[in-house]
Amino acid sequence: MRSDRLKMGVARAPARAMLRAVGVEDEDFKKPFVGVVNTWTDGMPCNAHLRELAQEVKAGLRAAGAVPFEFGAIAVSDGIAMGTPGMRASLVSREVIADSVELVAQGYLYDGMVVLVGCDKTIPGGAMGLVRSGVPGLVLYGGTIAPGRLGNKNLTIVSVFEAVGQYAAGEIGQAELEAIERAAIPGPGACGGQYTANTMAMALEVLGLSPLGYNAIPAVAPEKQTATRGVGRVLLEAIREGRTPREFLTRRSFLNAIAAVAATGGSTNAVLHLLALAHEVGIPLSLQDFDEVSRKTPVIADLRPWGRYTAWELYEAGGTPLVVRRLLEAGLLDGEARTVTGRTLAEEAQNAREAPGQTVVATASRPFKPQGGLVVLSGSLAPEGAVLKVAGTERLHFRGPARVFDSEEAAMQAVLRREIRPGDVVVIRYEGPKGGPGMREMLGVTSAIVGEGLGPEVALITDGRFSGGTRGLMIGHVAPEAQVGGPIALVQEGDVITIDVEARRLDLEVSEAVLAERRARWTPPAPRYTRGVFARYAALVSSAALGAVLQSPR
Repeated sequence: MRSDRLKMGVARAPARAMLRAVGVEDEDFKKPFVGVVNTWTDGMPCNAHLRELAQEVKAGLRAAGAVPFEFGAIAVSDGIAMGTPGMRASLVSREVIADSVELVAQGYLYDGMVVLVGCDKTIPGGAMGLVRSGVPGLVLYGGTIAPGRLGNKNLTIVSVFEAVGQYAAGEIGQAELEAIERAAIPGPGACGGQYTANTMAMALEVLGLSPLGYNAIPAVAPEKQTATRGVGRVLLEAIREGRTPREFLTRRSFLNAIAAVAATGGSTNAVLHLLALAHEVGIPLSLQDFDEVSRKTPVIADLRPWGRYTAWELYEAGGTPLVVRRLLEAGLLDGEARTVTGRTLAEEAQNAREAPGQTVVATASRPFKPQGGLVVLSGSLAPEGAVLKVAGTERLHFRGPARVFDSEEAAMQAVLRREIRPGDVVVIRYEGPKGGPGMREMLGVTSAIVGEGLGPEVALITDGRFSGGTRGLMIGHVAPEAQVGGPIALVQEGDVITIDVEARRLDLEVSEAVLAERRARWTPPAPRYTRGVFARYAALVSSAALGAVLQSPR
């Protein structure tokens, strides 16, 4: 075992002495050592229950014949930080989490790893670190939150964000806003629609990094604990057989994951994270792959933010296994892709259940939408590409004057002052990976626009990104970003912008000669941070078109 280098032999007596002090006994030194990386925090609901789940993980590992050791990794709440400078920490935290998992695995020479995750960036960060660790392992998602209830309506966190816009528009009063705020989040678990956390949790199941069906189990469902304890056997078998993520993850695994995201109207953040994870494995994946898969994959799950149902209701209908089975039946997934269990995706989906009379998941022959939710645009405004979730809007062509803002806060103030008019194209720039730094999500702005009733009448374009809860004609990940002199930096108030979804075009109707004059006068703004983690991140991060991964210093 890899851990023998740390624990076996005369020279390792000092290490054994220290391990005995934390409860390791004679027989334990003959067993695999497994790291349990826990992103628990009581600072948000998404990860607040992971401390209890970790006890089940460790009990299951002990029962299967391993010795578990629990460690902590950070977690930043997107929902809490949204709309503030704190949101700049979100995407940066993905890299810190990945580094933490990699360092723990290497520092203790563990034989296997389990990563417990919840909020958005803990999922890809944990997966990236697991791949880097080079040992067998899996990622376990804490599960979705239960829907909140107000009257006869189910609520999610997006209900609160949109209520802010409704309040600003005078459609609801202070009392109703407070009632929605108090009812939307009833307990532990991650945000309750097909937002980023649930999207990425599903993607990891389809990739094979999580046991199929596990991640879909809600946070407070009683069967979550039993299922958590059972994963110990899965990991021990993978350790015995030397089955690492690099062994079973292939390009077809990633194309399968993209199809699942497209078929469920999932978050555009999946584009960033799957690109980054493929980069860790060394598998070629591009923005074009997302567009090509989405074009041939219908939307078969009626999920929020564009649809009617929450992630809890998807679980009740049959969860990820049902979605996978439907896609396999239609020939839209490669069922021969392998998983952490050693079995194929098709074998794992054989036992998928379907609740009688459920209306959450359709068939590919009678889908909710004929094409998937992910669209990649390019053109004079986004030469390297931009990303749109078309499942959230029916408007496929838009042309209007630019309303230009150099920060998210400036745009939000304009929205709340009701200065945005139907037909406007809101441009928010200098919020990209380098410019932010950290590529903040814009859920506050987009939800306020929708809440004011402007959703179908206003487009938004940014070099930042969006929450999985965003809906409407909202285009993010514009690359190159403004901070490096991309065309979005040259847009001026009133310039006409054309969005043509069917042609996959995003264009600025300004001549090359005029743009050349503007480019000659343009200078990048001073960086917001000159030292510390944000400065290092801004110096090393790549384009959003490449997954905003950190490049090795030269």
